[in-house]
Amino acid sequence: MRHTGAEFDAWMGIALDAARDALEHDDVPVGAVVVHLPTNRVVATRHNERELRNDPTAHAEILALRDASGATGSWRLHEHALVVTLEPCPMCAGAAWAARVPLIVFGAADPRAGASGSLYNLAADPRLNHTADVVPGVRSDEAAALLQRFFDSRR
Repeated sequence: MRHTGAEFDAWMGIALDAARDALEHDDVPVGAVVVHLPTNRVVATRHNERELRNDPTAHAEILALRDASGATGSWRLHEHALVVTLEPCPMCAGAAWAARVPLIVFGAADPRAGASGSLYNLAADPRLNHTADVVPGVRSDEAAALLQRFFDSRR
């Protein structure tokens, strides 16, 4: 099933809303959603909670993938997309790989830690037993501006 740019934009809008929620507890504003591709149903929505939980693994993607696995009753999310406002880091790209996610959609690229095309590309590494399609740059200006405002306010 092919999905359209309009669907990607809508999913990213949900992720951007989630990212803004992270600001309530002074976390970096990153949001993630997991979408069931055959139905276009959002099964999980989360934002960064590293500061809130004092947990270095509480990235939006990790939390959303955990919630999606709980909602679906399976760790295999082979019919789902991970949509995130910032390109997944190595940990989060690895979690998407482990969950067998076939599609990663992201907003802003992360040239310093991105692992879905910028610095590394775990999604397309042929040495791994699973690959994923990556759609970069969806509503990237909005995602980047949200992050820029957050970091500017700390300088």
